[in-house]
Amino acid sequence: MATATSTSPRLKVRYHDEVAKTLMTEFGYDNVMQVPAVVKVAVNIGLGEAIENAKAVESATGDMRSITGQQPYVRRSKKAISNFKLREGNVIGLAVTLRGARMWEFLDRLMGAALPRVRDFHGVPVDAFDGRGNYSLGLSEQIIFPELPFDTVDRVRGLQVNIVTTAKTDAEGKRLLELLGMPFAKK
Repeated sequence: MATATSTSPRLKVRYHDEVAKTLMTEFGYDNVMQVPAVVKVAVNIGLGEAIENAKAVESATGDMRSITGQQPYVRRSKKAISNFKLREGNVIGLAVTLRGARMWEFLDRLMGAALPRVRDFHGVPVDAFDGRGNYSLGLSEQIIFPELPFDTVDRVRGLQVNIVTTAKTDAEGKRLLELLGMPFAKK
């Protein structure tokens, strides 16, 4: 198996050097191309507050740019819903899709620095897989990321992190993320 270059993100190098080999032996893959890999990471923030507070979009955009290293794109409502005071075209969220080096660096920071900063952290839930090896993680605070100075945050917002893999089953996806360093909760 080809080794990643020294300028590659640390987690990508670890995947190529250790994780892929371990997965090949554990699951009995015949070909290197069968080994599950992380394809992309999607990060989303819901901004229901943006209807009353126009500055919420700017603030959340800055936070998300600092966390992911990439400019988020604005998600707008497709329908008007009068019960929520929502009009068609209103800003309802922000989203970023990370691939390549930025994806590996974000995962490394998420698993190594951000998740351990969660108060009373006992691991992420094991049952958040979708049946096809993809993992969804909801975070209640964006301030767990060390890139955000606490005094610049105007409001604590939650965010959703979706990790998309090429794994065929949840067992393969879970083992891939375990070997990469995802701190799963003990049952």
